[in-house]
Amino acid sequence: MLFEDEIPENQIELNESIPLADRVRPDNIDEIIGQTHLIGTNAPLRKFFESGNFPSMVFWGPPGVGKTSIALLISKYGNYNYESLSAVAAGVKEVRQVIATAEINRKKGKRTLLFIDEIHRFNKSQQDSLLMAVEKGIIILIGATTENPSFEVNSALLSRCQVYRLKLLEDDEIKKLIENAINKDQFLSQKNIKIEDWDFLLTISGGDARTSLNAIDLAIKLFGNSKSEIVINREVLENALQQKTAHYDKKGESHYDTISAFIKSLRGSAPSAAMIWLAKMLEAGEDPKFIARRMVVFASEDIGNADSNALTVAVSVFNSVNLIGLPEAAINLAQGVTYLASAPKSNASYLALQQAKDLIKSGYPLTVPLHLRNAPTKLMKTEGYGLGYKYPHDFENHFVHENYFPEGAKPVNVYSPTEIGNEKEIKERLEKFWSSKKSKE
Repeated sequence: MLFEDEIPENQIELNESIPLADRVRPDNIDEIIGQTHLIGTNAPLRKFFESGNFPSMVFWGPPGVGKTSIALLISKYGNYNYESLSAVAAGVKEVRQVIATAEINRKKGKRTLLFIDEIHRFNKSQQDSLLMAVEKGIIILIGATTENPSFEVNSALLSRCQVYRLKLLEDDEIKKLIENAINKDQFLSQKNIKIEDWDFLLTISGGDARTSLNAIDLAIKLFGNSKSEIVINREVLENALQQKTAHYDKKGESHYDTISAFIKSLRGSAPSAAMIWLAKMLEAGEDPKFIARRMVVFASEDIGNADSNALTVAVSVFNSVNLIGLPEAAINLAQGVTYLASAPKSNASYLALQQAKDLIKSGYPLTVPLHLRNAPTKLMKTEGYGLGYKYPHDFENHFVHENYFPEGAKPVNVYSPTEIGNEKEIKERLEKFWSSKKSKE
């Protein structure tokens, strides 16, 4: 439900033109769905709600997880005068106007809560304009951001606020949210609504409460004033949203089959096929960080030193996804996919790790020889720690024959570079160094 200070007096009565997500905002903290780590029993925000005293806070989380709704409830529970600004449209002037009004209200015994949406879009000077008012308690600041506040909010302001991270809603929470909305909303509760395809609805929602409610709202409006049963299925949702979405269950078989096809296409040096699977996952609402993480693993497991730059590219893609988010980050993913799929392949590093693990499981000796041990104290040096160690940089080509294997263990070769890409050069260098020792033996 909307609060009276959010809408003009002549629009206090709710009507169907107001988005469903606004019509069914929670009236109290027990109606908040999700964020139990913040709202649940003994959780930090629950404590603040119970006392009615709130610090300035920054809510960090993806869209549609309740940042605005919680801010509105804080205003209600704390009996604050509620002011809101969008960092996209507001600047220092608007901030100062709110602060000036807050100072007047403060003298009258009325506290002010300032909610700033997308606070990460404020530059340093705009953020600095809030410092004194927050410090003196002239306003209680609630900032909402989808970006990591450690990077986007300056340290002076951040030190004056508590940072709380909000999470995407789970499928069962989205389902409960939609069911509650249908039962609670004064318009939808009068209709006979049946949701036939929960899997598809949950997939397109992607943990975003607003997206799920908007989808339901649009789908129901397709039926007009029909008095008959309203059945919401995949066809209705696709028609309402005007988009076709691939069949994809993020927790089911399709999820694992698709990521498998994606990785195998990368491994098979088939960038076009990999791009199809990437597009399917993105269109279906897959978490882009999940895709980027798998690409980072792939870069080491299947490319390795054949192209050591592949890992750098993959990590850069992950960081880009984390920093930018969708939809723009899809371009970063696409670049990473084409690079990884086109790069020379080698799993030599991965196989070396597996062979080393197998040796350890088979009882391979693991005692560190004295000459390889660290000797930070005089006693350790007396005991022979580090004695006889040959420092490679003191020798020609910065290499010297030395035994680096565990004490009493037979040297075993577990890393066998291929002759593909950069590994060919690595192989030649290692053979040059170590084959000379074998010839001497």
